[in-house]
Amino acid sequence: MNRIEPDSASLPWAPAADENKQAILTVLQRHLRSPASVLELGAGTGQHAVHFATALPWLRWLASELPALLPGLAARLALAGLPNLPPPCPLDVLAGGEWPVPGVDHAYTANTAHILPWRGVIALFAGLARSLRPDGLFFLYGPVLDGPASADSNLRFDAALRARDPLQGVRELADLLPLAKTHGFELLSIEAMPRDNVTLIWRLRPAPPAALPT
Repeated sequence: MNRIEPDSASLPWAPAADENKQAILTVLQRHLRSPASVLELGAGTGQHAVHFATALPWLRWLASELPALLPGLAARLALAGLPNLPPPCPLDVLAGGEWPVPGVDHAYTANTAHILPWRGVIALFAGLARSLRPDGLFFLYGPVLDGPASADSNLRFDAALRARDPLQGVRELADLLPLAKTHGFELLSIEAMPRDNVTLIWRLRPAPPAALPT
């Protein structure tokens, strides 16, 4: 069977991914300056993966996605042909069990927390706590609600999501903070982004040393 090589025009494409990729890259450039591996959860069309791996060649960018969405993602990554961008791996945070990429240095995800059900957000932090190395950073990009300070656009988006699927919704920072802490993460900073989005930067605290026998 002849194999048809994909071209960029035939691949899945998300306008929002092109619109926000440079702003997100600016944040990543400030924090990821040394050689490391980065796991991207929910890499989607692969536009971010290709953009970041191109601009940050000292990072090994490990894209992951639901199995059903892997073909289009894999085609874009293969077309890019970058040495620091290997083929993507299947990863469903709701499936439970061990993730296929243990021991990565850092992690990144964009626009997933409001699509996942809350139990999926819990599974996301739990899986990262098992997979990241101590002191690893987790970059969580997207809209977040912050009580009375919430942007009107995010409140409207939250209402639209919940009308479509009650399990979805823009997550409250007040809910994310204790969840993250439960799994060993501390919030380092909140980076303001265009269109009322943010990048939350978390650090996985090292496990406390084991108590010496008495």
